[in-house]
Amino acid sequence: MGDLVVISPPCQMAMAEGAMLLVAGLGFAGMAAARLAAAAGWRVAGTARDPAASAAPPGVEPVAFAAASAAIAEASHLFVTAPPNEAGDPVIGAHRPALEAALAAGTLRWIGYLSTTGVYGDHGGAKVDEATRPTPGQERSRRRLAAEESWRNLAAGRAALDIFRAGGIYGPGRSAFDDLRAGTARRVAKPGHAFSRIHRDDIARAVLAAIGQDLPPTVRILHLVDDEPAESAEVVAHAARLLGLEPPPAIPFEAARARMSPMALSFWAENRHVTNALTKAALGIAWRHPTYREGLAAILEEERRQGLPQ
Repeated sequence: MGDLVVISPPCQMAMAEGAMLLVAGLGFAGMAAARLAAAAGWRVAGTARDPAASAAPPGVEPVAFAAASAAIAEASHLFVTAPPNEAGDPVIGAHRPALEAALAAGTLRWIGYLSTTGVYGDHGGAKVDEATRPTPGQERSRRRLAAEESWRNLAAGRAALDIFRAGGIYGPGRSAFDDLRAGTARRVAKPGHAFSRIHRDDIARAVLAAIGQDLPPTVRILHLVDDEPAESAEVVAHAARLLGLEPPPAIPFEAARARMSPMALSFWAENRHVTNALTKAALGIAWRHPTYREGLAAILEEERRQGLPQ
């Protein structure tokens, strides 16, 4: 596909006058990226279905998704987190004329698309790097790959395109702690079946690094996964110990699968070891949370700072 695999990071670019980051989707990851970019001095706007209810971070201008064409015309950088639907990518579907105009004018110089490592399908636990060919096995992953292709076709040498393929995203309010506190956690054991994860704030860290680079109008594949794929049972047990709880008893996968939803079963149907060395070299960063251990500890610390019950 002509993707660029970068071993050393491009030159850092001084923030150009008038530079603006538009985050298409102020959700879990988009909100974190917008917050970090604004704190770093970027002018930032973000789309929401209902801007009045979006609780945008300080320094981030909320924009109605349906009325985002004006913001696209102003943006130098666009980070897309909105997932595809049956009709395709919703940002392209709703705002293609504005995107085409911005690319033709040369004002939109960088596009980041938040995809998923699910596009690789099952590799039987083998390693998958940034040059591995996608072979999606699930319908939702095929939609993601189709959305990636839509952005490739749209950018088409007119803007840099970074495709961020993320593992399971976790962070405050979305971690093993939540089910443990609710008493609903299950520790499913399937030896040798590891999942790749990424802390929400490391996604933001990667985006901030990327928008600060002087990039040619080519495509990069970047893996947003931490340094240690881990079995689900291991993560739940560690989270329980951090809370001072006895870990739930391990349940063999074959015994647990009868109670799993089709969606849950689809995740367990695929096993791959996604690597990130090329991505970290390309961005010139190390993760703040290189494993689930640092990530879970950071969540607890943030909750303590906010005075939330432990």
